[in-house]
Amino acid sequence: NLSENLRSHRVTSQWKSTAFCLTIRANLLKNTAARGERREVVERQIKQLMSRAVVADGILDVFTAAGLDQPDMAVMSDEFLAGVRAMPERSLAVEALRRLLADAIGARERSSIVEARKLTERLDEALRRYHNRAVDSLQVIDELIALARDVKLSASLAGELGLTEEEMAFYLALAENGSAKELMQVNDLLQLARHLVIQIKKSASIDWTRKESVRAKMRLEVRKLLARYGYPPDLQKAAIDLVIEQAEGLARDWDW
Repeated sequence: NLSENLRSHRVTSQWKSTAFCLTIRANLLKNTAARGERREVVERQIKQLMSRAVVADGILDVFTAAGLDQPDMAVMSDEFLAGVRAMPERSLAVEALRRLLADAIGARERSSIVEARKLTERLDEALRRYHNRAVDSLQVIDELIALARDVKLSASLAGELGLTEEEMAFYLALAENGSAKELMQVNDLLQLARHLVIQIKKSASIDWTRKESVRAKMRLEVRKLLARYGYPPDLQKAAIDLVIEQAEGLARDWDW
């Protein structure tokens, strides 16, 4: 009983200490934003402050403070999300979900730039409204949980469409560009994405991202494919830029 009471006291103390740090974080973000300081700079400074917050048994961590293991976003269950929602310190729950989502979205950025940007915008918007007190802590927790579920679902979408992850990345780059998805047949976009992977890998070579001549040839081949499949002419330039940018991210994992 004594050891259990000590553990309970330690966890409660960690919750309070971490919640205090998170309260400071929210206020700093709000006040510095008003002065026009960049969010990335403020976040970095806050992380440095929080990393120095120490209690009796070590550096504070939002998951250990909440009695949770650091989860793997890919296998995070509904039960885990329900557990986060039920945490007594809601500021801890918000921070836990923010950290999880930021890590999960960052991991997807290389494999799907377009998807990562959309998810980041949703995360930033939810947190902005929370910091501006447009929603309360429970509302933003529910929003972040919904976003976490969408992140998990997005990983299975490629299989449902019959695409590889690389093909899916190019499909999203094409389909989410302006009104392309409304103007083109889905099957045409799917086939175009498949052929883009083949063509780009054929055009690419070691260090191609630093060779302007290779990049120029690749852009030309992409333009030809877009025209062949009837991709809207007014959207082609933006699509080519997105495809090349996505190819650069994917190429880091290609075997040469």
